[in-house]
Amino acid sequence: MAEASIPSAAAPEERADPPCAQCGGAGFVRRERPVDDPRFGRAEPCICVLDEAEDARRARLERISNLGSLTRFTFENLVPGGRNGESEWFRAACEAARTFAQEPAGWLVFSGPSGSGKTHLAAAIANARVALGAPALFMVVPDLLDHLRASYEASEEDLSFAQLFEQVRNAPLLLLDDIDAASGTPWAREKLFQVVNHRYNAELPTVFTASLRPRVLDERLATRLCDERLSRVFVLEGAGPATYHQVGGMTRDRLAAMQFHNFDLRGAGLHAEERDSLDAAFRSALAYADDPQGWLVMLGPNGCGKTHLAAAIANRALGRGHSVFFAVVPDLIDHLRASFAPGKEVGYDELFDQVRNAGLLVLDDLGAQAGSPWAQEKLYQVVNYRTVAGLPTVVTSDQSMAELGAVHQRIVARIADPHAGALVNIIAPHYRLGRSLAPRHPAPAPRRGR
Repeated sequence: MAEASIPSAAAPEERADPPCAQCGGAGFVRRERPVDDPRFGRAEPCICVLDEAEDARRARLERISNLGSLTRFTFENLVPGGRNGESEWFRAACEAARTFAQEPAGWLVFSGPSGSGKTHLAAAIANARVALGAPALFMVVPDLLDHLRASYEASEEDLSFAQLFEQVRNAPLLLLDDIDAASGTPWAREKLFQVVNHRYNAELPTVFTASLRPRVLDERLATRLCDERLSRVFVLEGAGPATYHQVGGMTRDRLAAMQFHNFDLRGAGLHAEERDSLDAAFRSALAYADDPQGWLVMLGPNGCGKTHLAAAIANRALGRGHSVFFAVVPDLIDHLRASFAPGKEVGYDELFDQVRNAGLLVLDDLGAQAGSPWAQEKLYQVVNYRTVAGLPTVVTSDQSMAELGAVHQRIVARIADPHAGALVNIIAPHYRLGRSLAPRHPAPAPRRGR
């Protein structure tokens, strides 16, 4: 387990002293213990480091940590509230990271887009452990997979595959950066899973970062990273301040007037089942606003309150510092098409990117306009992208799923998946026009999936 086996950008060029024959320079070993011994299966300091001088220990730990230039990322230069200083989610993640660094136990998972601070948090944990005289191994996952592949042809001076694999699997603290960037061959991805699965079974302290939400990763990884018994997951926002964009007339002032507290649940003249459907939709929207994940699809006649609930969710997201894009679908299609014209203030690429990557996207009035094949393809690209990325998205429509599917079959296949989010149907009539616009078919009960 020689420390030189994992290249670091900051590694010194001169060759270190010959590694310890027992630990190979890693500084830890696994000793045989009875299964009822609390140290069973865990890494322990090698005898070569127990009497090590403090400065030598620190230098050795920095070499084997593989942090390189990331030694600059510490808790001291981390803004607790994120870059905008007001993110409650980042503040909670920072506190969890500080606690973990003092006594690593279980798993921490930080997910978020580039610039959200997830790598800074992971590196700060590793640097804090090194400062305390404890080992930590920081690996960027694509680099790890490259090292594993290369180790099959290792020279005598480098680690063999078996040595490298053992070092990563059993590191006292392992930090895997960009776990969702594991491309490469099926063999490499399988080796990565073996590392994760071994540490899961042994409950070894591990920190992961990912751009995507853990629940949308490969199923085998997702079930382990999201195991609440072992793992704590923190979803971080981007680096920029909360912003609001809209297409279709839902101005910021109009949006602000539509809150949960002023949503009318009474609905004069409603039948019992109509009132129940309205109440169920309200409760589903409120739960989604508290924990926005995946899709929330609300179907019902024009004027039944689904747009009000979508706006209330958007207001809650803005209040938490998240970015929101509220788009009336027919107007969005027109804007995307028009944005191809030269001289537009917001070009097509910029507008399309704003829609795809919004912290919360509201697609209001889906199905009101079929549009051209080009328009349908662009809309599907948005829907598919956000499904894969696990980005929270709210959809409203006055059509049934069957009617939507007749025109938008691929989109419906995404938004109607019970594992991707929730579908609620409102059968209450238009609050002013009565039952003339009520849905033609009874609606199923709300369902929720993840």
